[in-house]
Amino acid sequence: MQYISRALYRDQALIAIREAILGGDLAPGVPIKDVELAERLGLSRTPVREALARLTDEGLVESKPHSYTRVTPLDTAAVRDAHVVVQTMHALAARLAASRLVEADLDAMRAANTAFARALASGDVPGALAADDEFHAVAVRRGGNFAVTATIERYTPLVRRLERLRFAAPTGRHSVAMHDEIITAFAASDADLAARLVERNWATLADLLSTDLLSTDTAEEN
Repeated sequence: MQYISRALYRDQALIAIREAILGGDLAPGVPIKDVELAERLGLSRTPVREALARLTDEGLVESKPHSYTRVTPLDTAAVRDAHVVVQTMHALAARLAASRLVEADLDAMRAANTAFARALASGDVPGALAADDEFHAVAVRRGGNFAVTATIERYTPLVRRLERLRFAAPTGRHSVAMHDEIITAFAASDADLAARLVERNWATLADLLSTDLLSTDTAEEN
């Protein structure tokens, strides 16, 4: 019989609650009760509480002692700040990875972009997000900088709403061609160009940083 650690339960709770928040099942401002979440997930309260503490660090949950715990209300300024950091870190990862990528890495990026294009064409936003994550993860892994990786993991959840909006719109398909250009730059080991192209790709999310667009998305999810 294999021992299942408490950390595994915590990670399962973390993934499930984070996906519920980012997918709109738990909308901005909605109160959260650890007892109810634990029942829904079939877990004890301890791993759920630990997961909520991690989500608080990520900015997706906020709490006031003896008062409330809730999904963080939408804060455009916080999303804007997180976007700048994520964009900059991905560009740095591209610069670090450019001389280290091998053909297998480029093949992985091409495969991810093919899956990305297919998901966009079929209106599969979660699939597009997953494929886009895998595309960019290749350079992040090869960049080999733990601080860059940790920073991206820390702040990406705050920009997920922007990515969902972009990939749900026709303009999101422009990223397919951008990805192809990035792959070409990596194939040429051109670090400067790759970094600029990656930064430009992430910059497309900035067009969605208007309060009206984000508020509309929130209203639709409610």
